[in-house]
Amino acid sequence: MRQFSFYKVILLMAIVAALLSIWAYSTARQSIWAPSLIICLLSTAISFRATKSLRGYAYSMMIFAMVATALCYPQYFVSVKGFPLAELITPLIQVIMFGMGTSMSVQDFVGVIKHPKGVFIGVVSHFIIMPCVGFLLANASGFSPEIAAGIILIGCSPNGMASNVMSYMAKANLPLSITITAVSTLLSPLVTPMLMKMLAGAFVEIHLLDMMWDILKMVILPIGAGLLFNRLFHGKVKWLDDFMPKISMAGIAIIIAIITAAGRDSLLTIGPQLLLLVLIHNLTGYFLGYSCGRLFRMSERDCRTMAIEVGMQNGGLASGIAKEMGKLATVGLAPAIFGPLMNITGSLLASYWQHKPLPNSDVDPETLAEVKN
Repeated sequence: MRQFSFYKVILLMAIVAALLSIWAYSTARQSIWAPSLIICLLSTAISFRATKSLRGYAYSMMIFAMVATALCYPQYFVSVKGFPLAELITPLIQVIMFGMGTSMSVQDFVGVIKHPKGVFIGVVSHFIIMPCVGFLLANASGFSPEIAAGIILIGCSPNGMASNVMSYMAKANLPLSITITAVSTLLSPLVTPMLMKMLAGAFVEIHLLDMMWDILKMVILPIGAGLLFNRLFHGKVKWLDDFMPKISMAGIAIIIAIITAAGRDSLLTIGPQLLLLVLIHNLTGYFLGYSCGRLFRMSERDCRTMAIEVGMQNGGLASGIAKEMGKLATVGLAPAIFGPLMNITGSLLASYWQHKPLPNSDVDPETLAEVKN
């Protein structure tokens, strides 16, 4: 009861802050509007934790609060005592990828043998659909070459771990989802730079070997270290298993805030248009991914997996690549928007499928037996 009362107070605070921010914005009181908006978003994120159906959106609301803070007070996210905070992006991504490695095992890659057709279709669809859609949107956008290249970059990136969470929520094929993510991630040092060279080379200069090395050091080496750690210490360092997801979530929030502050001027100018194009990119990925599954006569569970694996990208890696290119404030904008946006759309899609029963032929025998009992 005490906890419920706490969340009610937080929700009331969010409502009051929302009304105050609307009033302050309409009367041009920037000093009141900015903090009120941030408090509203933070309070909303906390209040979402009280409701099971909204709990999955709490982190996305927290990200929006970070974005709002970075837009209103960019000076705190650019540098600290002369140290450029953009330098934190690569090590933060390495920590996130290490955490991804600690949650994986060799068994995740055995799935290639168990589901060769699904893995092949998932990985190939992912690296064809999203880059091509990104290329079309970039050409139609009318944005400056570097910002347009960012749309292609997020399309050329591999899957992220968030897709596995969404597949679990959507009652999709989780082992297949994990395997597709693992394989696309391992292929990214080769495939992502090559796709960028072909599709984004007309927008920005792409140094193929440099990008390959950047992805190797940001993704493959940390994941390899995480796999080794998991192999040696699995179940022996429980606090780390519990702590790494929180570290990863905090790292992603910090990366997005830094990119938002760096690209603040561009975002204030083209923010709504870029948001719309990124949303189209994301939703098109879901639709075409699901359609690919249907085209190849895959089960409903596998079609859901295809939709999520194609539509969701590794925004953190794309941001890191943009930073290594020295174009964080331009190329990095689309990945910074895509990350939190796909979590919201992915959660909505997963929630819809969660309440939509699978055909009995698609349900695992063990799960079906539990339901009958």
